[in-house]
Amino acid sequence: MPNPRLASRYAKSLLDLAVERNQVEKIFADMQWLGQVIKSSRDFANLLRSPIIKPEKKQKVLQAIVAGKVSEMTASFVALLISKGRESNLPEVITAFLSQYKKYKNIYTVKLTTAAPVNDDLKNAIINQIRKTSDMQNIELETAVDKDLIGGFVLEAGDKLIDASVAYDLKQIARQFENNDFVYRIR
Repeated sequence: MPNPRLASRYAKSLLDLAVERNQVEKIFADMQWLGQVIKSSRDFANLLRSPIIKPEKKQKVLQAIVAGKVSEMTASFVALLISKGRESNLPEVITAFLSQYKKYKNIYTVKLTTAAPVNDDLKNAIINQIRKTSDMQNIELETAVDKDLIGGFVLEAGDKLIDASVAYDLKQIARQFENNDFVYRIR
């Protein structure tokens, strides 16, 4: 069962410890790697969630997977989650950690959705324009393609949304016709 409060608390504790020991970048890399392992292996994710498998067995499997690939702090953190019976929350904790890391480093995630793939020049131009018009300086641009937009783009930055797509314009025109905005009411 998802538990965002628990995930946030464990992630904050790990981030605070990483800051204290000056290992923030290493732990961030470890969490990204561990998140990829969980996403790429359905069996591993099921192992973490399984109430049937004993914690000792889970600990051995996790040690075999992370041995030499992550820092000692990350390995100890995962062992702590298992000993507390919270290993099923590991994917959530990883997501919360990555989010808190970005907040700590003032990295803003901006999502660009277009009807067709965009080139690097356009991506850089968009990032530069966002930097000029806002206080966001460290930007991580995520791109997506949605053929239903027909043309134009949708830009999501924090709590702001700019919908400059042809599909949005067509919906607006359809609403105007439904409301009869173009027909004068005579009576």
